[in-house]
Amino acid sequence: MAKAPRHGPYICGIDAALDVVSGKWKGLILWELDAHGVRRFAELRRGLPGVSEKMLTQHLREMEEDGLVHREVYAQVPPRVEYSLTEHGHTLNQALEPLGAWGSERTRREGFGVVDVAETSHG
Repeated sequence: MAKAPRHGPYICGIDAALDVVSGKWKGLILWELDAHGVRRFAELRRGLPGVSEKMLTQHLREMEEDGLVHREVYAQVPPRVEYSLTEHGHTLNQALEPLGAWGSERTRREGFGVVDVAETSHG
């Protein structure tokens, strides 16, 4: 089943923005790349506990297509691939900060557990 293209038409700006960050992992990929600058695939995977290789690959491709993530391939053996945020990705991450603050407040208010990513990543 082919996935519908993410190019509108949109009802409003929130609709267009959510289309680009839809999915559980995209916001977390933005956060991880913003926090660390440049990450290799395995580093991203370690920093996002629970993400499958397939899902991470799919989201990175979509985010690259949407101009949020830059993929740099180094011609060496074995090949090295690094991911970083584009300026467009940085501005989206900044726009998501108030939403993150709202989520943190909700987590605190409701007493939800939070994953300690320091324990799950090696960076």
